[in-house]
Amino acid sequence: MSIETERNQLAFASSKKRENSNEANTKTAKNFQSNPAKRTGYSENAGYIKEQLSIPRAVSQRMIRRVAAFCGIPTLLSISTLIVSYLILTYTKVVLSPVIVLLLSLGFFGLGFVGITYGAISASWEENRSGGIIGLQEFSTNWGRVTDIWRENKQKKHNQ
Repeated sequence: MSIETERNQLAFASSKKRENSNEANTKTAKNFQSNPAKRTGYSENAGYIKEQLSIPRAVSQRMIRRVAAFCGIPTLLSISTLIVSYLILTYTKVVLSPVIVLLLSLGFFGLGFVGITYGAISASWEENRSGGIIGLQEFSTNWGRVTDIWRENKQKKHNQ
């Protein structure tokens, strides 16, 4: 399936092809000069309307839930690592190395950071499909879309 076909299947992907960058910049500049009310977003004259570019509510809620789970749990583990290590040092005779506590805590924070990205990309970007619990299939599909767009933009830069 082509890149453009995959993007058109998404509810928030634009259905129109991008105009030549010079034409789009000229058209946008004219809209800004002629009507100050249109400065806040895309207008129909510029080729896109705000509803075409916005993420549907169901998809954004799904992303938020996944980010909360995949980022929140490791972050809570990181904070609890510090609390538990303090309690162990205070109330027992066990001596913990500060480096081990630091590395464990930083490792959980790092997992939380990665969880933000994974939570957003592993959510189904299709409005009517919720996807799996872990989201491995959705991740591979959406990661492919993201990398295709990166390649396309890189190729456009080299062609200019």
